[in-house]
Amino acid sequence: MQIEPTQGDAAAAPDVTTQSNWAALREAIRGTNADYTKIPLRRAVFLLAVPMVLELVLESTFAIVDIFFVAKLGPSAVATVGLTESYLFLLYSVAMGLAMAVTALIARRIGEGKPGEAAVTAVQAMIVAVLASVLPAIVGIVYAQDLLRLMGADAWSIEHGYRYTQWMLGGNAVIMLLFVINAIFRGAGDAAIAMRVLWLANGLNILLCPLLIFGAGPIPALGIEGAAIATNIGRGIGVLFQLWVLFRGGQHIRVLGSQLAWRGEVLWHLVRTSLGGVGQMIIGMTAWIFVMRVLATLGSEVVAGATITVRIMMFVMMPAWGMSNAAATLVGQNLGAQHPERAEAAVWQIGRYNMAYLILVSVLFFAFPRELIGFFTDDAKVIAIGSEWLRILSYSFFVYGWWMVAVQAFNGAGDTMTPTWINLVFFWLIQIPLAWWLALHLDWGHRGVFWAVFVSETSVGVFTLWLFSRGRWKTVQV
Repeated sequence: MQIEPTQGDAAAAPDVTTQSNWAALREAIRGTNADYTKIPLRRAVFLLAVPMVLELVLESTFAIVDIFFVAKLGPSAVATVGLTESYLFLLYSVAMGLAMAVTALIARRIGEGKPGEAAVTAVQAMIVAVLASVLPAIVGIVYAQDLLRLMGADAWSIEHGYRYTQWMLGGNAVIMLLFVINAIFRGAGDAAIAMRVLWLANGLNILLCPLLIFGAGPIPALGIEGAAIATNIGRGIGVLFQLWVLFRGGQHIRVLGSQLAWRGEVLWHLVRTSLGGVGQMIIGMTAWIFVMRVLATLGSEVVAGATITVRIMMFVMMPAWGMSNAAATLVGQNLGAQHPERAEAAVWQIGRYNMAYLILVSVLFFAFPRELIGFFTDDAKVIAIGSEWLRILSYSFFVYGWWMVAVQAFNGAGDTMTPTWINLVFFWLIQIPLAWWLALHLDWGHRGVFWAVFVSETSVGVFTLWLFSRGRWKTVQV
C-alpha cells in the first residue's frame, strides 16, 4: 500500500524522485532534521534506510575481515571464535533486546513531539546497559577455559584460545553500549550518526586486527588474542564518540546534564518493555548455541565451516537488517503521531525492497558457494561443509527477508512479546529437536543441522508475516 504525500508535505520536502539521486544520497549520509511522520513515505524510507544499510555493511565487513585473518591461524582458531561467539550471542540477545525497546520508546516519544522525555529514556537505557554487563564480564574473565570446555572445544582452543574469550566477554560493556546508544540514535531518526559510529569503530578494528594478530616492528604478534584486543579498542573508541555526539546533540535528540539522574519509574518501564525483546533474542541465541554444540561433536572443521558460513551470511544480510531497522523507526514514530496506516505502508514497501535484494543473494549463494568459502580457507573439508550450508541457506532467503521486516515492525510498535512466543515455538520446539534428531539420531551429521535450520526459519518467516498482516500491533501502547 502506497501513502501519497499531501500537497503541504510535498512543498516542504520534495520526494526523492524530484531531486537528484546524488543530492538525496548526500542528505541521507549527512543526516537530516526531517519529520519522518510527515515527509513522503518513499523519501522517509530512503533517508533512514541508506545510513542504516551503510552502517551495517561496515559492521559485517569487519566480521568478514576479522575471520579472514583469524583463519590464517588454522581451523581451531576459527572454531574458538565461533564457540566464543556462541556465548557472545547471549550478550547480544540482552543488548539487542534492550535496543529494541529503546528504539520503540525513543521513536514513540519523538513521534509524539516529546524530545525531552526521549532523552531521559536514553540515559536510563545506558544505565541498564552498564549494569547488565558486569556479571558476564566477571564470569568470562574467570571461567574462560571452562566455558570453552563446556562447548566441546578442542585442546588448542582451551590452552591457547581462551584469552580471546576473556577479552571478548570481559569487554562486553562496549558491546552493550554500542548497541544501545545506536538504538537511541535510530529511534530518534538520527540514523546517519549511528552509521558514522560504526564506521569509526569498525574502521579501527579493520586496521588493528592484522597488526595485532601478526605483529609489526615493535608490536608483538598476539595471535588470536590480538583479534579480541583490536575489537575492544575499536568498539571502545566508538562508544566514546557516541557519548560525545549524544551530549553535543544530534538532529533529533540531545541529552542535557540535568537529565543525568536515576529515574526509577522510567528505567523500570524500559526494563519491562525490553523483556520481550531480550526473551526473543535469548530464545534465538540459545537455539544457535545448541546448534553449535551439536556441530562441535562432529569436529573442528565442521565448526570452522559453519563459522565462516555465518560470517558470510552476516555480511550479506546486514543491508537487509538495515532496511528492517528503518521499518522499526518508521513504525514507532508514525504510531506515536497517530498514523497507523502510514506505519503499515512503510513495512510493506521495505519488505519488497528486502525481498528483491535477498533473491539476488540467494542466486549468489547457490551459484558460487565453494568460491565464497574458499576465499577464507584452503582446507578442503571446511570448504565442502561451508559451501553446502550456503547452498541450503539460499533456498530460504526469499521468505527470510519478509520475516526480518515483520519482526522489526512488531518491535518498533513496542510489541516485543509476540516475536518472543513465535521464537519459542519455532526455535526451541522445532529447530532444536529437529537438529538433534536429523544430525545424531538419523546420523545425517552436519547436513541434518543445516536442514533443520532451513525448515524452522522458513516456517517462522511465513507465520510471522501472516500474523503481522492481521494488524493487532497497531494498537500497542508504550
